[in-house]
Amino acid sequence: MEQIKELAELIERNVAVDGTHDTSISGLRFVRTTQISEPVYSVYEPSLCVVAQGSKLVMLGEESYQYDSASYLTASVHLPITGQIIKASPNNPYLCVQLQLDMNQIFEIVQSTNQVISNDSPGRGLVISQINDSLLEAVIRLIRLLETPQDIPILADGIKREIIYRILQNDRNDSMKYFALIGSQAQRIAKVIGVLNREFAQPLLVNRLAKEARMSSSSLYSHFKEVTGMSPIQFQKQLRLQEARRLLLTENLEAAEAAFQVGYESPSHFSREYSRKFGLSPLKDVRRLREML
Repeated sequence: MEQIKELAELIERNVAVDGTHDTSISGLRFVRTTQISEPVYSVYEPSLCVVAQGSKLVMLGEESYQYDSASYLTASVHLPITGQIIKASPNNPYLCVQLQLDMNQIFEIVQSTNQVISNDSPGRGLVISQINDSLLEAVIRLIRLLETPQDIPILADGIKREIIYRILQNDRNDSMKYFALIGSQAQRIAKVIGVLNREFAQPLLVNRLAKEARMSSSSLYSHFKEVTGMSPIQFQKQLRLQEARRLLLTENLEAAEAAFQVGYESPSHFSREYSRKFGLSPLKDVRRLREML
């Protein structure tokens, strides 16, 4: 496909080395890597990811999602994921565009265009869809603005709105429409997810979260798992362990101190869950990561 080839050339023109690169367009970044990666643990924000070259595997809870240049990924809410580049080489590096999506813009477009929702439930907050020419063309026009920086303040926002509109035209992205509807169950779940992302180190009080969402505890559990693929406590555990790993790696904390900072009262319990998640004890895992870096 000529558009995919052009997208890859535009990314290569803007980034010459491996890594994640922010751009002068707010929310737009490029990812480039010349080798298959280890699993990387992070939190996806509401965003669009389009691969121009290579392939990536994303794990959400127990589910896996693979996407490449024939497809794209959208996240409608903040989700803790495990990502791994599974196809990349020096001659054909993995090249990806990531665009953060503004939920206020999504809400405005849903309201102004009377978007039809075909399903009766939001489903997962992470969706893989088939790429199409109209979406690709809009993404390419946004990236081209980097060549004329004076145009960015005038044109970028409008192209971002068009990109959101193109995403919403896809029936598989009904979940994004649900999250934009004020008072919807999906939006209430998004509010709970926001609380967990901010307060993951605090004890999880299901009754308080249910009250926040204006749901019963059983209804919250059911709808939360439908959106995230995890229970609230599993979701919190993912956030805690990912943050603990970051603290161990970047701030040189002892395992017990990192455990305490992310909400664990028992260092031994933390160590068991950390080993189960990352495959090694905290000490051995961080030592291995530092050797790799």
